[in-house]
Amino acid sequence: MGFLDGITVVAIEQAVAAPACSMRLAQAGARVIKIERPEGDFARGYDTAVAGQSSYFVWLNAGKESVVLDLRQGDQVATLHRLIAESDVLIQNLKPGAMQKLGLDLLQLHQRLPRLISMSIAGFAPDGPGHSRKAYDLLMQAESGLSAITGSPEAPGRVGVSLVDIATGQFAYEAILGALIERGKTGHGAALNVSLFDAVAQWLAVPYLLERYGNSPPQRAGLAHPGICPYGVFMAQCGQEFILSVQNEREWQRLCATGIGRDELLSDERCKDNESRVAHREFVDTAVQQAIGEMSYALVQERFNAADLAFAPLHQITDLKAHKDFHTFDVMVGDRLIHLPRVPGLDATAKPLPRVPELGEHTAHVLRQLDESQARQS
Repeated sequence: MGFLDGITVVAIEQAVAAPACSMRLAQAGARVIKIERPEGDFARGYDTAVAGQSSYFVWLNAGKESVVLDLRQGDQVATLHRLIAESDVLIQNLKPGAMQKLGLDLLQLHQRLPRLISMSIAGFAPDGPGHSRKAYDLLMQAESGLSAITGSPEAPGRVGVSLVDIATGQFAYEAILGALIERGKTGHGAALNVSLFDAVAQWLAVPYLLERYGNSPPQRAGLAHPGICPYGVFMAQCGQEFILSVQNEREWQRLCATGIGRDELLSDERCKDNESRVAHREFVDTAVQQAIGEMSYALVQERFNAADLAFAPLHQITDLKAHKDFHTFDVMVGDRLIHLPRVPGLDATAKPLPRVPELGEHTAHVLRQLDESQARQS
């Protein structure tokens, strides 16, 4: 049981952003009824990496109930209406306008169901001209300008995970929790909208502010930090690469005095403060690297820990599962136990273990419960 035990969610969802939102609701104890087309959420077909199922689908859908409805059929649209009427939250990320074509106008739904909370997820918000456009994660990385500040100095790059989708799902989850709290006070639901573009724009607040008010948009710097120095990749004598991050003048002083033994840098005008070091980044990074290049990584660890400096080895994704601070929780895919990264702040000891649903696995059960519930009300 979780803090959303007793809350029922109907999710007309596919891909990543909306399923990421309903995943968090399910992990918090809500009952999530996932509506799928007869061919299923297309994320089921992204790959077959996890016990024959898609890595995306396994990550985002454990603990949900899969109900197949063919929304091209009038009687099944009517069934969807009935399910929504019995739910607390409706999540949908259909193409803008598709809900109305199904006879599910959200304004009318809220008039008929005043306690309903709806969450509509789209590429662009309904109060802008782009609302009807299709939008996917990488498109939004590019259009927002995120790609322009990501990558090497030579070329823009893609963030290595679906960052925009994940951000959108998180914002949607937060908004639903807020609406549930408000409903508890007033008895009234809410019609909510979250867009991919708004989500990534919010996460781009600092680059936006630097460009708009500081006239200095950040430049691509690979694994360096465009506005802090030294902050980037350095290599020990043994070949181990690591990130060093110096965030303030106390750390700079400790780096020079204790970490690398280069006290003369403390009186160099090119190093007098962070802005000076950024302006003379090549000199600073070269001087720091020369000192680090004379030390083994074991000695770097010893000295940098003694100086209370922030640093971290540059690992591969293959190293994550063996990391001593990596923790997991378990889900079932068929009869196989799968370990997912744990969700921060949530108890990962749920019993029984959440299962990743087969396509339509719960259709008969959910619809039978719906008929029984409405028979009792009549």
